[in-house]
Amino acid sequence: MRALRSMIAGVLMGGLAIATPAVGPALAAGDAPTPPAQNWSFDRIFGTFDLAAAQRGFQVYSEVCSACHSMRLLSYRDLAGIGLTNDQIKAIAAAVTVPQGLDDQGAPKEGPGTPASRFKRPFPNDVAARAGNNGALPPDLSLLSNAYLNGPDYINGVLTGYSDPPAGFTLMDGMNYNKYFIGHQIAMPKPLSDGQVTYADGTTASVEQMARDVVTFMTWAANPEMVERKQMGVRVILFLLLMTCVTYAVKRKIWADVH
Repeated sequence: MRALRSMIAGVLMGGLAIATPAVGPALAAGDAPTPPAQNWSFDRIFGTFDLAAAQRGFQVYSEVCSACHSMRLLSYRDLAGIGLTNDQIKAIAAAVTVPQGLDDQGAPKEGPGTPASRFKRPFPNDVAARAGNNGALPPDLSLLSNAYLNGPDYINGVLTGYSDPPAGFTLMDGMNYNKYFIGHQIAMPKPLSDGQVTYADGTTASVEQMARDVVTFMTWAANPEMVERKQMGVRVILFLLLMTCVTYAVKRKIWADVH
């Protein structure tokens, strides 16, 4: 794992950097305060993804979140969508060992990843994942940003919402207090701490910065076509406006002599 971290940072040293954490399942009922709304580059009519933030977010995911959370819907070649080159993608994929079917004797075999490989999963199956996390199943992060109302704000709030419980609040064994998580009790320990990663682009890795970066990456992963979809919507609206003007002009011409 330490070697993989060094490799990824080295691959990105010449360009933008990389980051991503995750949110555990709700284990208690109840309401939680609405996290503060954030100013996201992608959360506007003409918004786009901040590729530098998305790359830093991939780094956070690789170095922090991937120890427990999978992103099984992503392949390494998909990282071209956040601006990584083919050589960078090949180096990142080759640094991990992934399942590669069966050998001649029918036994499972593994080998270096390729751009076509799915993201490496931290556990071979859900049973192993629960066994490694005190019975809690870490959610897959591929679509998590779309799973909640105002998902980016909510996930950012949870990642930055860890604190000591208020007076009189009783935590269940093995749980952690989070002011934005439903029920305020979450199985996932605080995943981020200041300086936990070293960004290749020199950005200071504060908890707040890492949370924003990883949320940007997660939102891109769940909506890789968002920018193209918005651009298509703008073109359709402009086309409809043009056709409205043309239709009105034709109507005026046809009915000009009718009194």
